Amino acid sequence: MLDLAAPQALRPTRRPRPRLSLGLIGYGAFGEFIQPHLSRFFDVQVHDPGRDPASLPGRAADLPTAAAQDIVVLAVPLARMREVAQAIAPHLRPGALVVDVCSLKVRPLEILRETLPGHVDILGTHPLFGPQSGRFGITGLRLALCPVRGRQARIAASFLRQAFGLEVIVTTPEAHDRQMAYVQGLTHIVSRIVVGMDLPPLDMRTTTFEHLSRMVDTVRHDSEELFRTIARDNPFAGEVRERFAAATTQVLEGLKPR
Repeated sequence: MLDLAAPQALRPTRRPRPRLSLGLIGYGAFGEFIQPHLSRFFDVQVHDPGRDPASLPGRAADLPTAAAQDIVVLAVPLARMREVAQAIAPHLRPGALVVDVCSLKVRPLEILRETLPGHVDILGTHPLFGPQSGRFGITGLRLALCPVRGRQARIAASFLRQAFGLEVIVTTPEAHDRQMAYVQGLTHIVSRIVVGMDLPPLDMRTTTFEHLSRMVDTVRHDSEELFRTIARDNPFAGEVRERFAAATTQVLEGLKPR
């Protein structure tokens, strides 16, 4: 079992322990965001088939090399999860810890359980922040953690709290996705609607409108793929969309002249 508390910053010893190695697979917006944070504690090797290796930070690696590290973090879209899991499976070392950071948990963790060999541990995580909300630092922000396979969840939770100052919420994939259907689904749907309205410049802004504007700006630049994952692919999103549509209709109907 890996000792996630090995970095000297967490547990000083007379004889320095070697830093654990970490393969970061996927260098999109979130992979690029978390790489500097991870590099504080791990020797990070980055792989992204869609990026020129010269554009990647630190040590760029091919897929087999990135997959053969002590810890493997999958920062890839849900649509590519099975493909990537199948590709890394032959290269994972016994006892390695595989971590995903997808915005959903039920489906990606099903894929990892079905695809990865039994000799690796699996841990589902969802950082409840991103490049915009975490641009001034991640201390005090929340992360959902879903234990799947192995005994490293408690160690990982302790490490995330101590090393990064995160508030770690241990939950199940189902409970996570049910809450995210509201927390993320409503936020993104409302924000997309506001963006689609193409509002004119507004000088007379109330505090309430400022709150709305900050919410919209936080997710405005999220990819279409991420939006579909949150608002469509969540297994509980359909019910939330229906309730939102029904409530919207009821409010608008109440504004019609009588």
